[in-house]
Amino acid sequence: MNPFESSTRITPFLWFDENAEEAVEFYCSIFKNARRIGELHADGAPHTPKGKPLTVTFELDGQRFTALNGGPYFKFTEAVSFAIRCDSQAEVDEYWSKLTADGGQESQCGWLKDKYGLSWQVVPKQLPELIKNPKAMQAMMGMKKIELGELEKAAKS
Repeated sequence: MNPFESSTRITPFLWFDENAEEAVEFYCSIFKNARRIGELHADGAPHTPKGKPLTVTFELDGQRFTALNGGPYFKFTEAVSFAIRCDSQAEVDEYWSKLTADGGQESQCGWLKDKYGLSWQVVPKQLPELIKNPKAMQAMMGMKKIELGELEKAAKS
């Protein structure tokens, strides 16, 4: 059985120029519960470099993805992002640091783009409850990386 047949019904496909394998290695190095599942080679596929797979299937914390070597036609935008629910500030700091490394870009309110241009939201699990408080919401709007202690302080003031 190929990886696609055994996949969940809905699987995000991530379009890369010709560096899908490199991106999969990067993502699997960041998440502790990650694995590369398989790849599909399709001889003659347009814009797929010779010897490289057309797709690479992988899993991050139980979420299956497929990375596609699709050529230079499409780029990621902030219109789609993946949220990482973090259990502590240390976890926020760790994911933030790894995902912004080597050319990633910080954005606002816990959002960032990794070096491939894929958008992530790195947020503590308490965030939805905290930002119900207008002062905490205002504090978050001034942050790049979420600082849980500052949000908690703002929510109590």
